[in-house]
Amino acid sequence: VSPNVRIEGETRHTFNFQDFTKDVAQVVMKSPNDRPITAEVNLWDGPDYTPFSAKCHSENGREYPIQILVGTKSKSVGVEVKNIGAYTFPINAACSYAIAPLADAPLDITADPGTYVEGGAVKMMPFKPEIEQLQVLMKTDGKQLKAKIELLNGPNNVKQEFEVYSSNGDQCSLFVCFQTPGGGNSIRIRNLSTLEYPLTYHVRASEVGSAQDSQPMW
Repeated sequence: VSPNVRIEGETRHTFNFQDFTKDVAQVVMKSPNDRPITAEVNLWDGPDYTPFSAKCHSENGREYPIQILVGTKSKSVGVEVKNIGAYTFPINAACSYAIAPLADAPLDITADPGTYVEGGAVKMMPFKPEIEQLQVLMKTDGKQLKAKIELLNGPNNVKQEFEVYSSNGDQCSLFVCFQTPGGGNSIRIRNLSTLEYPLTYHVRASEVGSAQDSQPMW
């Protein structure tokens, strides 16, 4: 990942991507002082087209950092990271092209069976307390993707959430990596589109207990 850039509250920073041979960018945001993170990640394709936008929120930006992969469609694009929190809540952000094996993670995770979610539906999935890091991919077959994913700890206690819009949920899917300390964790996925726009999500544990498997780490 690129060097950290400090983004004060109510300001933004743009990262430029010019390599036509690569199509996955990595975005990481952390809080320097255990404060919440409320931010947006926007993909700019040209002067007035935003094919991908994700609103991100974390209750504690150090314990639950924002970690996502964004598809750049092998084009010259810009990725805007906008801190929409108060000016007292700065964030440290880094953004660069993902390198293998992390760049291959959105494809590798589809080897595991996915779960189909119709438009307007809600799905929940609890997972074991020994899972300390969880990767989730939400995608479509090329239609628009409009959905929300939340990390819950206990009943309806939201630790982290992402609300995404993508004009093409295949080329610009949402790949999220959650830090999941402690037990009682689950994820909740809401398909915010209408019935004719289903999505599929795939889940994989990338860190279990003190042992790490071969999956890419952030």
